[in-house]
Amino acid sequence: MKRHPLIVGLVLLAVLAVLFFFVTYSATLMQAGGGFLEDRIALVKIEGVILDSSDTIEELRRYHNSSGIKAIILRINSPGGGVVPSQEIYEEVKKIREEGQKKVVVSMGTVAASGGYYIASASNRIVANPGTLTGSIGVIMELANVEGLFKKIGVESVVIKSGRNKDIGSPFRKMKPEERAILQRLMDDVHDQFIQAVAEGRGLAEDRVREMADGSVFTGRQAKELGLVDDIGDLQDTIRVTADLVGIKGEPRIVESRKRVSILDLFRDQFLGRLPSMQLPQAGVSMKYLLVF
Repeated sequence: MKRHPLIVGLVLLAVLAVLFFFVTYSATLMQAGGGFLEDRIALVKIEGVILDSSDTIEELRRYHNSSGIKAIILRINSPGGGVVPSQEIYEEVKKIREEGQKKVVVSMGTVAASGGYYIASASNRIVANPGTLTGSIGVIMELANVEGLFKKIGVESVVIKSGRNKDIGSPFRKMKPEERAILQRLMDDVHDQFIQAVAEGRGLAEDRVREMADGSVFTGRQAKELGLVDDIGDLQDTIRVTADLVGIKGEPRIVESRKRVSILDLFRDQFLGRLPSMQLPQAGVSMKYLLVF
């Protein structure tokens, strides 16, 4: 049976139309990709105590590698947290900034202090609300001593060690002066790393940052006067600043990944995050870039 050319053409046209629709529709569902016809700004949130860096770094890399994303806004609402995860996120933001393909702009929420500010300082621009609590450039370590309690209840701790400082910071005995000096040197070195990171990220002299690096907390308005932030405004202001920075005309489309929150995540952020200085006997010594009230 002879096929009519018109019918064949219509069938092919219909198939192409369906294929085009499918590809276009699929593209709109890609949260981090997109951008066939428009430029987008990605929104990455850092909220609560910073205990891990992997999820944030994964988001940053995904958006950094997406051609449809023209800039990244980091919305920080965090009092800080662990030294290492804060440093790892800082380094990732710094890489994006130095590569120069995308701008990273920080929008500060209620609090963006200590480790939260450490991360922010690596960005291209920082926008804070006038009442944002920020700064707190310092390091903290708090150790418990339960020796007196154990004596009262008749419990004796027995420690077997192969190095004289192996049980430094033990909660079962009073700390020796030489041990305190060792831990203080650790703290001073990590504090210096914080100061150097802020000085480099913000383009400030180290001596000037050191003057502010006594752990003091500043409002957003005070931080602007000190050169720690660039602009005063909320998230919407940050979006406008970012759009202008990368040359997006009109209202930009904001792309944000949807995160699944488990009961374990809520417990970690709400309970463990509220106990920044508590350490169980097995926990050992840890240092934090953390704002503590």
